[in-house]
Formats: sequence, C-alpha cells, structure tokens
Amino acid sequence: MKLWQSILLLGMLTACSGRSDPFYDENAGYKPSTVNNDFIVPLQAESEETKFSNPNILKGLKYNLKDVGGLQGLYPPMHYFEELERLGWMEQKEERMGHAHFFKKETTVMSVIVKEDFFHVYEMKKTKQK
Repeated sequence: MKLWQSILLLGMLTACSGRSDPFYDENAGYKPSTVNNDFIVPLQAESEETKFSNPNILKGLKYNLKDVGGLQGLYPPMHYFEELERLGWMEQKEERMGHAHFFKKETTVMSVIVKEDFFHVYEMKKTKQK
C-alpha cells in the first residue's frame, strides 16, 4: 500500500512541477537576437512570434522573460541596456516613448519595448535622409 501511495505522490509532484518560466538574471549573460544577430538579448529570454502593424518596423519578436521590466514594466533592465551600449548600440534617449527605448548603431535602429514579464525587439526600417 505504501508503494502505491509513494508512486501516486511522485506522479502528482511530477505533474505539478511543470516547466518554470525563465526569470531575468542580469548575470546570466546574453545571446544574439534572432531579429538582428548584432543585437543581444538576455540569455534566458525565449522568443515568440509577434504581430505588428507599424509600417516603420522591418521585423520583430516578442521575448518572454519573467520580471525583465520590474513591476508593471516601470523598471527597465539597466544592466542589459548598459551591455548594449558597451557593444556600440547607443540609446537614443530623446526618442524614448514610455516603455519604448531606441538604440542606434551606424545606420541601424532597434526598438526595445519593455513590459513586466516580456519585451519586444524590433528592427526599424531605414529612413531616407532629406
């Protein structure tokens, strides 16, 4: 009887454990984004297709990562942004709009929109200079 109880308990624990969501850890490192190989994202971030209708966006993905933006996405991952700048991606602070941050390197502009448990990475279309 105890054997069956043990097996049942083990089965319940296994079923309930499931897969946990990745959690933001600034010390875990970074990997190339699949949106633009030169633009990094936190190593634990898991990509997911996203829809967008903005005609200024070339391509983009949603990355799931628990607590990446802090409470309600109000606290952007500054260590991540500092690492982007170290790699030559300069934040265009004058272009910032709420949760949307823009980074530029040479002629490429990337947008990072940070929410509480996910963020979007978009490569913006190149604009013609007048």
